[in-house]
Amino acid sequence: MSAENATPLGFEKHDHKACVTQGLAAAEDRCIAKGLRLTPVRRKVLELLLREHRALGAYAILDLLRDAGFGSQPPVAYRALDFLAENGFVHKIERLNAFVACAHPGESHSPAFMICRRCDAVAEAQSTPAKGALGDAARAAGFQIEKTVVEAEGICPSCVDKADA
Repeated sequence: MSAENATPLGFEKHDHKACVTQGLAAAEDRCIAKGLRLTPVRRKVLELLLREHRALGAYAILDLLRDAGFGSQPPVAYRALDFLAENGFVHKIERLNAFVACAHPGESHSPAFMICRRCDAVAEAQSTPAKGALGDAARAAGFQIEKTVVEAEGICPSCVDKADA
């Protein structure tokens, strides 16, 4: 999917149940292939983020874990989030200090996030910073970009539709 003409994953209409099922299956397959353990807590955290399609902070995740019968201590959520982020299953949205499931797990990419300021929905698209102005500036400075995260705030299509109604 090219960044120029792609619909960001998260705002488009889709089979949400299949989205969650496919995301969990892909994570399980990747963990098996890499010899990683997708523990019940890690799996539940990923499931919660896949289901929400919005950024959730660690304490919101902890509340949902507690409701699902898992531990209620902050390290439970933070350890799971650290594992999921280190292995490319989730991304941290810096602006919100929250996490969102990766729309492209297993792929090396530079995400660009569109964050709805009304409902906190998050859509992920791919960016190409090395080809734009940032890439030009980095090359001029002799700097090699290894990772970028672009975060844009605005209003998602659902909230625009609600405002128009």
